[in-house]
Amino acid sequence: MSSPSKRREMDLMKLMMSDYKVEMINDGMQEFYVHFNGPNESPYHGGVWKVRVELPDAYPYKSPSIGFVNKIYHPNVDEMSGSVCLDVINQTWSPMFDLVNVFEVFLPQLLLYPNPSDPLNGEAAALMMRDRASYDQRVKEYCEKYAKAEDIGDATEDKSSDDEELTEDEYDSSDEQVAGKADP
Repeated sequence: MSSPSKRREMDLMKLMMSDYKVEMINDGMQEFYVHFNGPNESPYHGGVWKVRVELPDAYPYKSPSIGFVNKIYHPNVDEMSGSVCLDVINQTWSPMFDLVNVFEVFLPQLLLYPNPSDPLNGEAAALMMRDRASYDQRVKEYCEKYAKAEDIGDATEDKSSDDEELTEDEYDSSDEQVAGKADP
């Protein structure tokens, strides 16, 4: 029987060798981002999400923590935190599953077959049950606004790097210009 750390490495390598872009968060193999495309034949088609994955020390005996970084409109995803409500990840996880299962089966199934009776986003659930066409339209609007391939690189790391790119001279010159204009 292999150790959890060997299994973690093997599953991560398997995911990296598939068609998914994987970005490591730290030096370890426990936290990373995966770029996830919305499934074909769904209102999520064309959307690309950055999904944060955290592997617990007891992985694969304990399920990974999965969360969307950029916004997604879905009854079973918390709009603010990106947390996912999915039985197979949260309650019925088995060591027989691996990370590729999460991205090739579980998440696509979640997007294709939302469960509005167990929502994390009550508004999305209500709209889906009341007016499916309007729900699908809202999903597409969120995809256009928050889930473009060129945007997900900016979803986390690049927000803080903007400040680092300004030199001390640029900070000083911009302050002087504002101060000069305000004082006649």
